Amino acid sequence: MPHIHNQPDQHDMTVSAFVLRKEGGNWQCLVHMHKKIDKLMQVGGHIELTETPWQALAHELGDETGYNLPDLEILQAFEDVPELGDPIVHPLPFLINTHNVGNNHFHSDLCYGFVAKEEPTGVQADGESTDLRWYSIDELEKLQAKGLAVEDAVRIYKTLIERLPNLHRVDPTLFSLLKPIKGIVYRRGEPGSY
Repeated sequence: MPHIHNQPDQHDMTVSAFVLRKEGGNWQCLVHMHKKIDKLMQVGGHIELTETPWQALAHELGDETGYNLPDLEILQAFEDVPELGDPIVHPLPFLINTHNVGNNHFHSDLCYGFVAKEEPTGVQADGESTDLRWYSIDELEKLQAKGLAVEDAVRIYKTLIERLPNLHRVDPTLFSLLKPIKGIVYRRGEPGSY
């Protein structure tokens, strides 16, 4: 999706999926060769105006990697998912950051961590980068030093791996992809006016 807020000093909300898998006793990080910047980075994208952050993450994961939520475990600070009734509970990102993407434009990115349980069960969407790769953090750091990987992505993967012992693997399908049904009635207007 294109940038929504494209005036000077504006920013867009984005989601990123930092996907890990264990291979030979070591953690491997999923990256793809981004078609526009020609560097390796995590998968993700813009939150569309009609999406919740969790819906955006699910669609970006599927489109860019072929991973469906049941193929993965999401890394969370808590083992359980609270039930709140009508409000929809979303998983917590392990990190949120704002970065400059050039031309005085910013992205505020919700970074979610995942562990791949198996190979993707879906198929990548047409037009997406098909250059998906798995690297250890050491390999990614060497690629970043050569200018082939986005520095922020490598640092965030390293941060995620360092914090793995404090995170719980949770079934991501426990978090609903639906939107709430009930609305709030505001005192000064009609339902839904704000």
